Amino acid sequence: MVMGLRKLAVLSFRYPKAILVFWTMFLVLFGFYAPKLTTVLQDHGLLADGSYVKVQQILAEDFHVPKDPVILVFEKKQSVSQEQFQQYIASSMLQFKDMNGLLEVVSPLERAGMLEGDFAYALLSFRQHSYEMKPVLDEMHRRLSHHPAISVRMTGKSVVQADVNEASFKDLTQAERIGIPAAFLILWIAFGGVVSALLPIVIGVIGVTGTMGMMYLLGTRMELSNFVLNVIPMVGLALSIDYALMLVSRFREELECGPVEQALMTTMQTAGRSVMYSAAAVWLGLLGVLLIPLPMFSSVAMGAMLVLAVSVCLTLTLLPALLVVLRRAIHAESKPLSAFRTSTLWYVWPGYVLKRPIRMGLLALLLLLCCLLPLNKLEVAIPDASSLPQGKESRMAAEAYQAHFESPSEARIFIVAQGKGAHTLSKNDWLEAHTLTEQLKRDPGVLRIDSIFDRLHMSPEQLYLLAQQPRLKERYIQPFVHENRMLIQVTLEGGAASKPAMDWVRRWEREAAHQGIPILLGGEAKYQQEVFDVIFDNLHRVILFIVVSNFIVLYLAFRSVLIPLKTIAMNFLSIGAAFGLLVWIFREGHLGMEQGSIAIMIPVFIFGLVFGISMDYGVFLVSRIFERYQRTKDNHNAVLIGVASTSRIITSAAAIMVAVTVPFAFGEVAGVRQLGIGIASAILIDATVIRLILVPSLMKWLGDWNWWAPKRFK
Repeated sequence: MVMGLRKLAVLSFRYPKAILVFWTMFLVLFGFYAPKLTTVLQDHGLLADGSYVKVQQILAEDFHVPKDPVILVFEKKQSVSQEQFQQYIASSMLQFKDMNGLLEVVSPLERAGMLEGDFAYALLSFRQHSYEMKPVLDEMHRRLSHHPAISVRMTGKSVVQADVNEASFKDLTQAERIGIPAAFLILWIAFGGVVSALLPIVIGVIGVTGTMGMMYLLGTRMELSNFVLNVIPMVGLALSIDYALMLVSRFREELECGPVEQALMTTMQTAGRSVMYSAAAVWLGLLGVLLIPLPMFSSVAMGAMLVLAVSVCLTLTLLPALLVVLRRAIHAESKPLSAFRTSTLWYVWPGYVLKRPIRMGLLALLLLLCCLLPLNKLEVAIPDASSLPQGKESRMAAEAYQAHFESPSEARIFIVAQGKGAHTLSKNDWLEAHTLTEQLKRDPGVLRIDSIFDRLHMSPEQLYLLAQQPRLKERYIQPFVHENRMLIQVTLEGGAASKPAMDWVRRWEREAAHQGIPILLGGEAKYQQEVFDVIFDNLHRVILFIVVSNFIVLYLAFRSVLIPLKTIAMNFLSIGAAFGLLVWIFREGHLGMEQGSIAIMIPVFIFGLVFGISMDYGVFLVSRIFERYQRTKDNHNAVLIGVASTSRIITSAAAIMVAVTVPFAFGEVAGVRQLGIGIASAILIDATVIRLILVPSLMKWLGDWNWWAPKRFK
């Protein structure tokens, strides 16, 4: 690695213009496609490849139950009569008949239970995918006629998704408008010069812009979650600027001690080496997220890994070339080197901690424990309309629909029983289906069943004979039976996201193999259960992979057993503390945030991203301590000088990371807010309590044992 970094330094020094031309071409080529990324993003990507998807398809094709329909929620005032209300609904339904892609309309005037008092709802099914529905929804808005006493609002998964996509784009624009200037201001304060401050910003902007263009090209060939739009800028800007900050800072320091070429060589061998190991840790953390087989995690991890790779390439090639070209301006901005004067805070603080390692270490642990306490209230949920602001139309419509037509304490399950025949149910299939419904009725978790047996109150033998008569079959049988498939609807006690409902579908799926007639389960509870199981059944693999791979990287970097173990333990503490703060803010509704659950993907993303990002500071800090220890073999002095020389940079890097991620906390989408606050909290805790207090305290306690490793592995 060292030889490779030396060669990069030589190339950057000798051919800076060629490198600048290459990256300019890169920016022009991929920057052209970057604004188009939003056109290839699909839905959230939280969809498991299980029976839920199969049942959704069967319901839409065989039983005319719309798949992810647009839901129109009608509401009238008391002054409007029922007759006027129904006339308005009928007129509204006519407005949509010739719409492009319309497959089916289920009107409240044609189906019982869809009109209750002052409220009604209609279902419209379209051929377009949910992520292609924005033009359709805009057209529907234009076609709806206005009535002073009747309101019509649209909701449904496709409508909510369109609103989330729009809000996410606004969140991104706002975050960039605030985060980039804030990062520049921090860099300006840290470096005391415009040129030095601009270099990390330039690297960050090129990295994010180029990666978004590359992701657009990937999005034309694979499914991309809409969450990619927020994660790439958040991760890309933060890491690019952090890495560039480390190199610029070290270059300015070395430039005071020798010629440009030697300064660049030393910078690449020290700070460049830290960047490589740090990037490897982040990359492995993101690679671990790929072990969860859901489109959201795979596409977001891939996007973050790509922006990381581009950022590292920029930091190790373009940035050194810029340092060479702008060396005079950078040297003019540099202040005389006085990093270790005892009067500076950066030197006084680690000295204070190292004199009181036990007391300061216990204080740090107490602070972390306070942050960890709310973790027992952690609840995760799959995002829905409630992730949008309260005044958003799709959320208001969803709440009205659930309040008047769905009970939050009940869950509806669709069971598709499939006969053994190719095109029709045999007599034995009817008997076995009847046995199944009787078993379901005896289940204590079932509130009610809607099946053909309960509707017609006939025996399976009678229904089998009835199904042989085409005219009677079409009238009585077809709502529940299509060819060799029978639909049974089960209402459970407990909401779709409740533990009892998910346990019920798990149990019945296991028992499906023992049923006389094969069955498939669907419904919202089945969807929730599949997503939860895919994530939590693979989470231990993700954690194990990240921990083991990061241990190996850190061992290779420092040839020590305790340093990797201690660094990994510190990361768990900072991430756990961030989760605790996240629960306190969002679950308990503090700091002006709406009370609610944590989006299910947020803890996974925070763990995968922050575990690697924390290594950034850990590697940078311990590398400086390691450099000093190798020269002096004095652990106390190495820790003191290492912490003193890196504290300003780590604090600045953390401030930049927080500046880039915190603006997302003011976004409209709850999941984006949670991700921004979660990452910012973890980084802030890691850069202050962990790196400035706990790490030096522990390294003082352990002494020379910090650097122990078996001789055969040295």
